Amino acid sequence: MAAIHPVVDEGLGNSAYVVELGDGRALVVDPARDPTPYLELARWRRLQIAYAAETHLHADFLTGSRELAAADGAQILAPRASRLGFAHRGLEDGQVVDLGGLTLRVLATPGHAPEHASYLLLDGARPVAVFSGGALLVGTVARTDLAGPELTEPLARAAYRSLHGRLLSLPDELAVYPTHGAGSFCSAPAGDQRTTTIGAERRHNRLLAAPDEDAFVAQLLASFGSYPPYFLRLRERNRVGPELLGRDWKVLPLLSTDQVQQHLAGGGLVVDARPITAFAAGHIPGALSIALRPAFASWLGWLLDDTRPLVFVLDEDQDRGELARQCRTIGYDHLVGELAGGMAAWRAANLPQAQLPVVEAEQLDNQPDVVLDVRQDSEVADGHLPGALAVELGALAGDRLPAKLPQGLVTVMCAHGERAMTAASLLERAGHKQLQVVHGGPRDWQRATGQALTRL
Repeated sequence: MAAIHPVVDEGLGNSAYVVELGDGRALVVDPARDPTPYLELARWRRLQIAYAAETHLHADFLTGSRELAAADGAQILAPRASRLGFAHRGLEDGQVVDLGGLTLRVLATPGHAPEHASYLLLDGARPVAVFSGGALLVGTVARTDLAGPELTEPLARAAYRSLHGRLLSLPDELAVYPTHGAGSFCSAPAGDQRTTTIGAERRHNRLLAAPDEDAFVAQLLASFGSYPPYFLRLRERNRVGPELLGRDWKVLPLLSTDQVQQHLAGGGLVVDARPITAFAAGHIPGALSIALRPAFASWLGWLLDDTRPLVFVLDEDQDRGELARQCRTIGYDHLVGELAGGMAAWRAANLPQAQLPVVEAEQLDNQPDVVLDVRQDSEVADGHLPGALAVELGALAGDRLPAKLPQGLVTVMCAHGERAMTAASLLERAGHKQLQVVHGGPRDWQRATGQALTRL
């Protein structure tokens, strides 16, 4: 039995897989741009990465296949229909790749993407696993609206046929290893389970219970929420081939306060990645708060264009390498550097600061005057404060600020506080003065006040 090791990006909600081929070599399926976790796992297991396989042109992260080819000599396998602009072996439906003892059979499974393929791993004639990319997930399938609006319904119909004509013909006990999972805007899985079996999906997948193709399509399309605009750029970058990272790609150059001021004077942006309490206590006027956490990349990619040069503010104990990894995973490569000495250096130079009050959910009145709830629509529908104004955080970017935000004090809320602080920093940057941020969410307010939430 081949050993299969998942490598999970919790923030983007994706899994890559390192597959031991039994002869000191390995296959990696759908690697992300940073090759480090795959190379380290391979060294620990005394493996050479011989193959890197792509199920489709990813919209939510840059591929690491080129990095693995450069670092370990991996041969890149991809659907021929991807039309990759870099060295690879293009594969057709039904083609079998000899991995040296094990084989990989290509199953064309269009739906999530037009060129999508799943890979059936075989030991002789015995199926061992299927790597389903976005064609079959735990409890659902991946969205079909990322390759263009005109393709959304045709791809949803293709997804139905891929499931019923290809994947559901596989044995019930066969393990399924999807790329997208909980936390991915490419999908909306019901739970946190990341792998499954054909039989489990046949029994429990709500989409597979649809009585016919039309019902399947209607149910799938109705499940789509919003997604970050960077998704519209990465498919083509992955087709052309991401630039190799090179050396010192995780290093953020140190910038003086003068250099940061020059950056701002030239129209540059500062992203403050400190915890929200630190940002609230004092930050550079106009800075955007995106706290460094697993979801950092998603909100960076949602709110900012990847062409903008970025300067960062961090606390001393924060992981610069992790910040750089998340930025570069979604193609944000214009990292100018970080403020040397952080906000302490800014204060020591007697430069202006801004502050944003933070309140606990239990400190709010039973009926706060104006509450701006910036969670996703699906979260708001599940329960929000009575009378709250619901605007998704992603809709606050750029010139998409609400045209008529109520006058007076606006209390910004999400589920915990990080997204609310990001929203408040956007509003502050746009000129709004009377703002406060809730540390906590509607459930905390409900517990503290005994008041009922409103559900849609």
